[in-house]
Amino acid sequence: MSLRQMEYLVAVVEEESFTRAADLLNVTQSALSHQIKALERDVGGPLLERRPRGIGLTPMGRAFLPHAELAVRSAEQARRAAKAAAGAAGGELHIASLHALAVGVLPPVFARWRRAFPAVRLHLHEYATTEELRDHMERGVADIAVGPRPEGWHGPVVSLGDEEVMVITSADDPLAARTEPLTLPELAERDWVRCALEPIVQGRRWLDWVCAQGGFVPRTAVWTEHSSTAVRMAVSGLGLVAAPVHMARDVPGAVTVPVDPRWRREQTAFARVELTGATAAFVELCRELAFPGPVPADRPSPGPAASRVS
Repeated sequence: MSLRQMEYLVAVVEEESFTRAADLLNVTQSALSHQIKALERDVGGPLLERRPRGIGLTPMGRAFLPHAELAVRSAEQARRAAKAAAGAAGGELHIASLHALAVGVLPPVFARWRRAFPAVRLHLHEYATTEELRDHMERGVADIAVGPRPEGWHGPVVSLGDEEVMVITSADDPLAARTEPLTLPELAERDWVRCALEPIVQGRRWLDWVCAQGGFVPRTAVWTEHSSTAVRMAVSGLGLVAAPVHMARDVPGAVTVPVDPRWRREQTAFARVELTGATAAFVELCRELAFPGPVPADRPSPGPAASRVS
């Protein structure tokens, strides 16, 4: 069994075609098929099966694939790390993050990086949920991830700071004129725009959980799939939305109103291996630009406090 054979298998699965995988790898289809068959003989059974609409995995293949992906991507990470180790002087850096963070806080980080380290090319991998983000990081898709603190993560985790969540509404909403933070009871009779990607706290969607601390159930007017859509719906007057402040920055007419106690969510950078060279430099830029402000050196993991978005 060789790394090349595993690379070939991963390519066939991702492309769902021997022909496209051979083109991608710049090898002949016969050579690719030969290596896959050799791998199957080595593991003792078929890993792939032909289907009417492409190539699929057998049960043995489904068990084998995650390990093959990790081996292939770890080798690629080692190559990138070796190139970029000398003070981020060259190579590539793969970043994984949630879509909301990629849209809201990472663009200035990437822009500064490009000016400071033009020889290091960045690749961004975006995910909808924290579960997807963690799963793909465990499979070695990226060198470093930016997102909420992953529980029980076996690798370096660096706190970047707090992302503040506020009530976002339209400019003509009476709440927009508020100079004092809102309290939960004041929100009991309002409609809400909800997002399917809300974090889960103690088995409940976050807004349900936090409103319960104020003694009421949020009245949902609209469900959306993405937080960026929810913000625009709220600004159109369909209801309030609880979202990170950065989600409102580029939305015309959006007004953010703080809540007492504050709603905060810690964001981190985490990786599978020690942060050195390019990865360490990227983390420092995130701490400076994405979540500015002091970061406690001894910050504990987020707990179930009412003001903490876990």
